[in-house]
Amino acid sequence: MKTETAASDKTSIQVIERLTSLLDALARYQDPVSLKELAIVTGLHPSTAHRILNDLVKTRFVDRAEAGSYRLGMRLLELGNVVKSRLNVREASLEFMRTLHRQTQQTVNLSVRQGDEIVYIDRAFSERSGMQVVRAIGGRAPLHLTSTGKLFLSLDEPKAIRAYTTRTGLAGHNKNSITDLAKLEKELSEVRENGYARDNEELELGVRCMAAGIRDDSGKMIAGLSISAPAGRLQEEWLADLISTAEQISATLGYVATTKQ
Repeated sequence: MKTETAASDKTSIQVIERLTSLLDALARYQDPVSLKELAIVTGLHPSTAHRILNDLVKTRFVDRAEAGSYRLGMRLLELGNVVKSRLNVREASLEFMRTLHRQTQQTVNLSVRQGDEIVYIDRAFSERSGMQVVRAIGGRAPLHLTSTGKLFLSLDEPKAIRAYTTRTGLAGHNKNSITDLAKLEKELSEVRENGYARDNEELELGVRCMAAGIRDDSGKMIAGLSISAPAGRLQEEWLADLISTAEQISATLGYVATTKQ
């Protein structure tokens, strides 16, 4: 009996692997693909591929475009939208933030933009970090004084940045705060070029931050991931880990990075 069950399980796994290989193959093509081509790409016998594709057509995972050619079906889009609706950036980020915190032993923040401020929506931190001031979840801070805020500002048109300057007056918190439009524009230009941002004790004396953006499946930046640390403890090697973590979260949300030509 056990042998029969094991054989049945193995057969089921093989069917799933073959089914998945066909879906993956179809995903590589923009136009309908012939049965012959799919058999070659997947290494399946044409009769096996045909049988599985017929079942996928019946369940709307695959559409038969015309005799002998196939494309991905609308049911995949329907299921994808269900998954997307259940995902949110906090859920997608949590485990990645914890891993980054374990690597750095410093506070890792997740923030979003609301108007002229960022709002801290989640955090992974240690009581032993030694930082006296850490913005609480739900706390707010001006865009121009924070690393994540600069990421969002860097996406704005020049006219919108000037309007922000007029509304806020670029009020500073200390001697390191950027309170001059020309200096802010120069800083934002560097953010665009580098793809990350920094806060060099501009919000809080003794605290430095670095931030990278998180994007959704449409490519829109929806949040910023940042590392906050005592000014003398922030290490440059953490930047690569930070950017990699933000990219992993973005991928979880469906973002596919485009290769620069």
